[in-house]
Order: sequence, then structure tokens, then C-alpha cells
Amino acid sequence: MLSFLNKYWQLSLHQVASFVDRKFPEVEDSSSLLLLSPEDLSGLQRLQAEKISQTLSSHELPMEPVHQLRVPVIVMACSIFFFVLFPRLSKTGQDLEHTVHAPAEKKIVKELVPTKISEYNIAIVPPAYTGKKTRQQEQFTLSAEAGSKVSWKLETSGPVEDVQFIWNDKQSFKLRKLDQAGKSWTFEKVLNQPGFYQVMLDGKRSDFYQVELIEDQAVAIKIQRPEQHSTIDFGQPHRVDLQVLMTDDYGISSAAIYATTASGKGEAVSFKEHKLSFNTAINNQRSLNLKQQLSLASLGMKPGDELYFYVNATDNHGQQSRSDMYFVSIQDTAALMSMAGIDNGVNLVPEYFRSQRQIIIDTEKLLRERSSLSESDFKKRSNELGIDQKMLRLRYGKFLGEEEETNIGGKGEEHEEHSADDGHGHGAQEAAPAYGDVQGLMDQYAHKHDQAEDATFFEPELKAQLKATLNEMWSAELQLRTYDPQKALPFEYKALRLLKDLQQKSRAYVAKTVVKTTPLKAEKRLTGELTEIQQTAAKSKNTDAKDRTSDLSASLSLLEARKAGAKGNPLDLRVLRVSEQALVNAASTAPAKYLPALKAMKRIVASWTVQTDLTAELAIAERGINALVGASQARPYKQAGSSNDLSKAYFNQLNRTIR
Repeated sequence: MLSFLNKYWQLSLHQVASFVDRKFPEVEDSSSLLLLSPEDLSGLQRLQAEKISQTLSSHELPMEPVHQLRVPVIVMACSIFFFVLFPRLSKTGQDLEHTVHAPAEKKIVKELVPTKISEYNIAIVPPAYTGKKTRQQEQFTLSAEAGSKVSWKLETSGPVEDVQFIWNDKQSFKLRKLDQAGKSWTFEKVLNQPGFYQVMLDGKRSDFYQVELIEDQAVAIKIQRPEQHSTIDFGQPHRVDLQVLMTDDYGISSAAIYATTASGKGEAVSFKEHKLSFNTAINNQRSLNLKQQLSLASLGMKPGDELYFYVNATDNHGQQSRSDMYFVSIQDTAALMSMAGIDNGVNLVPEYFRSQRQIIIDTEKLLRERSSLSESDFKKRSNELGIDQKMLRLRYGKFLGEEEETNIGGKGEEHEEHSADDGHGHGAQEAAPAYGDVQGLMDQYAHKHDQAEDATFFEPELKAQLKATLNEMWSAELQLRTYDPQKALPFEYKALRLLKDLQQKSRAYVAKTVVKTTPLKAEKRLTGELTEIQQTAAKSKNTDAKDRTSDLSASLSLLEARKAGAKGNPLDLRVLRVSEQALVNAASTAPAKYLPALKAMKRIVASWTVQTDLTAELAIAERGINALVGASQARPYKQAGSSNDLSKAYFNQLNRTIR
């Protein structure tokens, strides 16, 4: 509104002339002459006007007038967003959330209702944990929360003697009559299992109606911080910043942190359990982003101890879920500085390993003596320690194939060019190769040394850890060279820890054999007599699975033949009814997947001997049977006939593997 009132985009001709005078000095503040009529100008003014016109025609149009519209355009865009788009987005988000948490309210399914039923109503009362209200629907297909109480009320157009629900083609439930005329019936049931049902009026069954259950999901827990395995090095605060994201479909009732601290070593290790509550109030929220700071000192932890913890959450239905276990350890500087174990095992770099310990000792000594040293002496000793750290870093760089100080540890110093006397013939002053000398041209750009990344005897994991060690050494050197040894200590300790881990990984261990077993004779293996050993249950199970798969495959062949135009044989109905019963069992547990195939199979069996068009039903039934055949696990079975020793051994081993 303000933009329309102020009319930023409207400019007068005098404003344009003033802008041209400021923008183009060549017009000599005479652009206003172009606004006057030529009859009103003198001869000198006409000449000046022609000169200005030629000057302006040679310049590009400036963008300042367009920039004048920036303010009203921005204001208009913000107004459109806040007053038009934002309410629509909010409404869309609310509708989406409502749809996600209440999918059954929007679902409408076309279904065949018996003609005798004139009116019907179904009331669904969701369980209390969902927080949903009772809803009404006028369709027999159900999609309800697990544990919902469902009430049916039917009205018939005429008197009916008996009304039943056939559940999963196995159970029957009689409906209760509400009037003497037999026109009003009711039934109640708590849904705990999916499946399907039919309405039977005086012995005549209706179509199949699907019953789908919405199961309550457990709380999803995702720990965003810290990492699953983390170490608190020297100089870092003894705390853990925990951030947990929890989501649930209906609501979270409680959550807690279960922590276990481990202290000591060897047989003297002790454990202590703690249950910690979150600071945030939890009151049936569907989504929580919890942040908690765990003080390790309040848990009684000291250097060398370890913390194991996980997060446990309970939803408002009582379902519990827990996260993975997370590990936090506090680095023990005393163990790092200890010499225990250095003289045992295979150690690739014992001499340099001791040097890192000495640098730490000298740094701590320098910090203790700082008050008694002059500023120049303190800086001198700190710089000398930095030089020692640099030399140690360069020595370790040789294990990575680094022959000089080029990008050591990923942070290295300036690249130094090879000198003429580097001993490899790569001097900087080499003469240019002769024309046509391909080898000489390649030698200019090819480095004949071994590549730093490949000229090592370390595994990739050890090499990556050694690079990380060089990074810490470089950081420690930086702080020592800038006269801040206090900040250098954490990097020195971390470098020492990485080196000690590297030393442990480089050792060679040989397992002790303390138990002597009697050697087996190879010629007697797999030669036992198994004729008297009966595996009745396993054999029966394998035989039943094999027979069912065989009948399903035979049904597929019959359906394919019917699609090709073959006539239905009454003798084929036995095989088709076996497949029908298999679909009944499958639809009782997964109605959404197998109920359409069961409906189609029922129609196929009823019309098998009649020459009718069953193309659509055949395709649907084939898809369901193929899904059943794919779900059956194929197991090996022993075929009749002679077999050699090799086939017997293979069969026994295959059976053992599958079990």
C-alpha cells in the first residue's frame, strides 16, 4: 500500500534531466534543453541541444531507473508471501499431518453390498493411546488401529432369519437381533488381527471385505551427537554433549539415559550403572529433539575410565525401544606416558616413540618453570621444543615415503623445489630436450622417485592413522613456535595416543594351542550309517512344502492353459481348491496383498467348467499364486534312486548349511 501511495516508479522529466546531468558530465548540465520546444531556443541553445542528443545516443541506457523499483518489488514479494502463500502452506502442512496420522478417515473403497441390506453403519473406537476420536463410516472395508473396537449396525429391507459374519473363511459370528421383525442387527468386535470377512444373510454370502490394521510403531531414536565411539583427549572438558531425535506415531510418554561406567583394569575392573533423566519435560509429544550435557565428573569418572550408554524410550502404548550402545572413553595420560609394554612385541619405531614422550615431559616442565624464566628464555625454549617436534614429524614422514617437507600431514609447508644436486638428476637448471626427443620431454614432467602414497609398507588403515599423527604433530609444532606450549599439550598427547595405538596394531600375535585333540581320519569322515535314524518331522515338513509348491505350480499351468483357450476339466478342481485354500491362509495375514487374488480364484473355481470370459480373474490369480510360490523356501530333498558317496556328502552338507 505504501508503494502505491508513494509511487516510487513515477519520475518527472525534470528529475530525469537532473539524473542525466549527474550521470553524464559530457552533457555539461544542459540536458534540460531537450525538454524545451525548438522554437523557444536560441541559435546557440539549438547547437548545444544537438550536441547533447548525439552524446546521449552513443551511451547505453543506465540501470538506475530499474533499481528504483527494488524497494516496492521487495515489499510486494514479502506481502504476497506472508498474506497469501504462508497461510496456504500452513494449511497444506496441517492437512498433510492430519492425513499421515489418520489415513483411515480419507480412504473410500468401492465394494459390492448385498441387496437385502438397505442401510448400515460402522463405528470405530480407536484405542486410548492413539488419542483419536470415534469415527463413523458406511463401508464394510475396514482400516483401523490395532486394538480398535468396531461396532456394526445393519438394516435390511425385509425380515431375515439369520445374519452372520464369516471371518477369514474359517470362523463365523452371529449378529444380535435388535427387533422382533428381524430387520435390525448389530455386532461388536475388537480388532487384533488383519484379515477379511463376509456378510452371510440366510446362508447367502456377500463379497469379501478387507480388514487392515494400523500397527503402533515403537519410538524411533536417533542419536545425532556424539559419535558412537569417541575419546576425550587431554585438555578437553570431561563432558558429553548429547543430542537425541525421537519420533513416534502417537506420542512419547517417557525417555531416559541408561549409562554404565567402567573403572579399573584387568580383574580389578568395576562397573556402576546410572539412570539419567532428560531435562526436557516429556508429555506425549510425537517428536522430540532433546539436548543433554552429561558431566563425566558427576558420574565419578576419571582418566582411563569408560562410559557405555544408550537411550530408552516408551510410547503411550507401553512399547519400549532403545538406541544402539555408545562408547565414550577418557584418555589416561599416565598410561600413555608409561613405558610398560614398549620392550615387548614387534615395534617398528621404538626410538621415535620415546621422543614424543620426551617432548611432552619437556613441555610440561617448561610450563611449570614459566614463572621463573624471563620472556626471552621462555620463547627460546618453546621454539626449541617446536624444532624438536618438527624433526620428529619429519622422521615419521619417512614412513609414508616423504623425502622432504612437502605437504606433510596434509598441512605442510611451502613446496621446496629440487636442487641441482639432489642426487637424482632432477636439477632445476636442466637443459631443454632436443626437438623430437620424446623421452627427454617426458623426463621434464615425470618424477622418477617412488610415489609417496605407494612407497610404504603400511596397510591403508595404519597409513591413515600415521597421517593423522603427523597432523597432530604439526599442530603441536605450530603452538610451540608461536610460544603457546599450553595449547600444544592436547595435540602432543593425541599424537602420543595415536602412536601408541599404531604400535599395538603393528605387533604380531601368535595364538597358543593349549588343547590337543585326537586327529581325525579323513577316510572315515561322512561314512556313518544313517539308515536307522528317522527324521520324521523334518521329512514331513519338507514333503508338505514340496507338495504345496507342486500344487501351486500345477495351478499356474492350468490357469495358463485356460488363458490359451483350453476348456476346464472338473478333475482339475482339486488342484485349484488347494491353491484357493493357500490364498485363504495368506489373505488372513496379508489381506491387502492376497485378497484380490482370493476373490479372483473363487470366481475361477465357481466358473471353471463353464465357458465364460475369465481373462481379468486369471491374471489377478496368477499374480497372487506367483507371490506364494516365491515366498516358499526351497529346501533340498533326497530323490529316489542310487547315489554315490560324493552326492550323499553334498546333500548332508547342504542340509546342515540351510539349518
